[in-house]
Amino acid sequence: MALNKMKDLKIGEMERITVDYVKGILLPTSTCEIWDQIWNFEAKPDDLLIATYPKAGTTWTQEIVDLMQNKGDVDKSRRAPIYERIPFIELVIPAIQCGLEQANEMPSPRTLKTHLPIELLPPSFLEKNCKIIYVARNAKDNMVSYYHFHRMNKGLPDPGTWNEFFEKFLAGKVCWGSWYDHVKGWWEAKDKHQILYLFYEDMKKDPKREIQKVAEFIGSNLHDEVLDKIVHHTTFDVMKQNPMTNYTLISTAVMDHSISPFMRKGAVGDWKNYFTVAQNERYDEDYKKNMANTSLTFHFQF
Repeated sequence: MALNKMKDLKIGEMERITVDYVKGILLPTSTCEIWDQIWNFEAKPDDLLIATYPKAGTTWTQEIVDLMQNKGDVDKSRRAPIYERIPFIELVIPAIQCGLEQANEMPSPRTLKTHLPIELLPPSFLEKNCKIIYVARNAKDNMVSYYHFHRMNKGLPDPGTWNEFFEKFLAGKVCWGSWYDHVKGWWEAKDKHQILYLFYEDMKKDPKREIQKVAEFIGSNLHDEVLDKIVHHTTFDVMKQNPMTNYTLISTAVMDHSISPFMRKGAVGDWKNYFTVAQNERYDEDYKKNMANTSLTFHFQF
């Protein structure tokens, strides 16, 4: 299994990934090399897809959905790590893991994951009218979280300093492309397709309400006590201690939690600890320009 291969890696054995472009979007080279296979992926009508920009609540949403599908049975949701339960379709770590292979070997109904912007989504998902859950997180917190994820994860390029990463993120020169294009593209698509568009900040503020939305969307009729159980088991503190969701089972040669844990803070407003006054002013100006023609709005703090 992929997990065993990841465990066997020695410290320092894995080099940082290289990156390339697909239709103007920066992606890991290993993903670009099998792009035709990814683009031609055959979705099935009963597939459920969880789509996000990286570090926008992906694992959280995956665990909510998995618990829901198992009627709140925590033991069933601990049958395997989250990345084995829900394949990441465009992920390729050579000699370790290929999301496409995982997905193709999985029996239906499948729950799958992607970080792809809507324009790079394999067309079969929309053609087959698959249900898609999209989660968006405010850009500032998303940037901070993504920066720390780069620092600890060799499956991403070296982020450089915070200041350097700030510039890259602002320019959309990071893996999976511009945050602006990503959140706006999926927002524009939500009324034409079966897309439930959620906000990370809403999930933090009223998790039960948002989890109820997910249940209704996927047709999961759960009793109130089961919903409460799912709310509890998907809190940040519980998931941070759960090896099936916190990515600690992956070799430190791939993810080094001593640099920064995969589940770091999960907070709204942590960006204030990183943005300088000048950076904040610059970002606000850039945000205003890029978000001028959309009805999409975000909360940057509570």
